[in-house]
Amino acid sequence: MIMTMSKNEEVKYNKSNLYTEITYDSKKRFCSYWHQIQEVILTNPRQILEIGIGNGFVSKYLKERQFQIVTIDVDEKLKPDIAGSVLGIPFVDESFDAVVCYEVLEHLPFQNFADALREINRVTRAHAVISLPDISGFYIVYLDLPIIGEIKKLITRPTLKLPPNKFDGYHCWEIGKATYPLKTIKSVIKNAGFDIRRTFRVFECPYHRFFILEKVVRIL
Repeated sequence: MIMTMSKNEEVKYNKSNLYTEITYDSKKRFCSYWHQIQEVILTNPRQILEIGIGNGFVSKYLKERQFQIVTIDVDEKLKPDIAGSVLGIPFVDESFDAVVCYEVLEHLPFQNFADALREINRVTRAHAVISLPDISGFYIVYLDLPIIGEIKKLITRPTLKLPPNKFDGYHCWEIGKATYPLKTIKSVIKNAGFDIRRTFRVFECPYHRFFILEKVVRIL
């Protein structure tokens, strides 16, 4: 069920049912889970905050491997550790080594995107890993060469006209739609106080674009 949105509200719908549908955890999504887990582990964190618990797969995996992870979500039915919003994270500054936020921020009206990023920046000491949907066209390069091995690459396909942005009942915006090209998203992220260390699309799930972010230390 879609609720009326204001400038400061996430899109609310019955996510609980979505995550239990048999079709939700596709092979592509499991490939994305691997990156969700691997990229945060590579930051060598002690304390992790996950914004948007989803079906709980990522947090459960990390907890079972002795990572200290706290989950937060606006939907109490998903049983996060804390019910709350990315627009007002209930922790003091620099509470976590890393903050992860996967396929969440597109549920906010775009005018709230920068505010959410600034909140993520506020509560992390060092790193953030986020993913966002990217509908941009692409070419697939796959080679399996002797000695060298596999070469897998996605190359974004240039387009003269971006498709219009329409609310689909779940996402308010997506990378690659009109007024939301990748360069705009990168600009907002940098203005929120992050360096973009890497960005990539998952080869097996190109719809998910990851951003590996490092907090900019400002010298006053």
